[in-house]
Amino acid sequence: MGLMAIFRRMGAGQWRRAAPSLKICALSALALGLAGCSTLDPYGQQPGPITGAALPPEAPRTTGVETADSAQHKRLVEMFGGEYKSWRTERYLNGILAKLAAASEKPGEPYRVTILNTPVVNAFALPSGNLYVTRGMLALANDSSELAAVMAHEIGHITAGHANQRAELEKDQQLIRRVTDVLQKDRGAEVQARGVASLANFSRQQEFEADLIGVKTIAKAGYDPFGAARFLTSLSRSAALRASLFNQRSGGQEITSSHPSTPERIARATAAARAISAPEQGQVQRVDYLDAIDGIDFGDNPAEGLVRGRRFTHPRLGFGFVAPEGFVLENTPQAVLGVAAGGAEALRLDSVSVAAETSLEDYLAMDWIQGLQAASVKNFTINGLPAATGTARSGEWQFRVGVVRVGGDIYRLIFATTALTERTDQRFLASLDSFRRITSDEAGKLQPQRLRIVAAAAGDTAEAFAGRMAQSDRPLEWFLLLNGLDRPGALKPGERFKVVAD
Repeated sequence: MGLMAIFRRMGAGQWRRAAPSLKICALSALALGLAGCSTLDPYGQQPGPITGAALPPEAPRTTGVETADSAQHKRLVEMFGGEYKSWRTERYLNGILAKLAAASEKPGEPYRVTILNTPVVNAFALPSGNLYVTRGMLALANDSSELAAVMAHEIGHITAGHANQRAELEKDQQLIRRVTDVLQKDRGAEVQARGVASLANFSRQQEFEADLIGVKTIAKAGYDPFGAARFLTSLSRSAALRASLFNQRSGGQEITSSHPSTPERIARATAAARAISAPEQGQVQRVDYLDAIDGIDFGDNPAEGLVRGRRFTHPRLGFGFVAPEGFVLENTPQAVLGVAAGGAEALRLDSVSVAAETSLEDYLAMDWIQGLQAASVKNFTINGLPAATGTARSGEWQFRVGVVRVGGDIYRLIFATTALTERTDQRFLASLDSFRRITSDEAGKLQPQRLRIVAAAAGDTAEAFAGRMAQSDRPLEWFLLLNGLDRPGALKPGERFKVVAD
């Protein structure tokens, strides 16, 4: 496992064995578990709306007992950055959903769709009929039939009762484990391993079933049934690009962690579509779809911090820093992660709440980090903020660790490398020195990137359009991915394409 994977996934015990150990709390068990003890927002405050007036104090409030469904909906929305509001996009999605509901196996069931304000590519559904698609999902889809396939797949999970089936299987597995623990303790590990494999296979079969239901549903609703295979292909390409950028397997909140996009799924979806019709016999509606998503936010939500190349800024928390040259950054709910040199260098930035009477030197000496070289610890000041730094070693990895006090919080910048040379250490220290508070004016000027729809002119090429992309890392690959293009080259005049703009 690479160091980025360690930074992302390891719990306290594994950190102690493999690296200077960060005692990070286990992630929440709910859904995809986004909240941890060490985070960029240690108080767990949810960002307020960026625009729009607040309700006056005298405004009436709704009353009543919150249902289990509404509570689950609220928690899921909070976990994924809140709702994203775009009346034009919402109206278009509701139009697609109405057609799918009428064509579904249970046409009388009510369905509702919520857009989640996150760049993560994901979609899921609750048994109550609540469907969720992220901004990242909308950006990746290229026409109405592809998005219809995503929503029909989630409707398929609901109509097939997959959530209830899985819950029953998990209960059975728990009962089997308890009986085995009592009667045959020596076989407990074997039975548990079989149970995990059984659940994995069960989930895999559910995905295939939902794919098949989805293909049939979109065809019945009048959409091109090959939209499912096209979107699965884009999903696979997205996971591959993201993994190559961060030198690791895709994971976390991405749909590929819970909806594995494999060649077998693509092949099955294609076969199911061929059994229904020839390609593009149904509605594709690319132009209408692009109109519906023109101008939506792309990438990070400013309320949760923005990555711009090597620079990370958190307007709400009021700080920023610049990663060393060569690093690619990723903003996650728990931390900012970075990787460079093909995975031979990595960084992590998070924050914790620490009592004011605890000095930074004493905090560094606490057992949250192992391998600390006591003689290397020193106190200093970074842009007017009290700070301390030191080095550590564990196995093949060497670390430069910095802590900065901001109010009642301590921000921790951890750099890791397989060879902490003087030159490498200077790069890490320069990055640590870049940590600073930002002004309210600076914070107010930070805006999300937008997805813009631009028509190609005569002579335009994919390479030329890539030059307009706001991404600094592999803009051509991003342009091809977002537009479902297989290769660079000339673009058809008049055809419209997605471009990421500041």
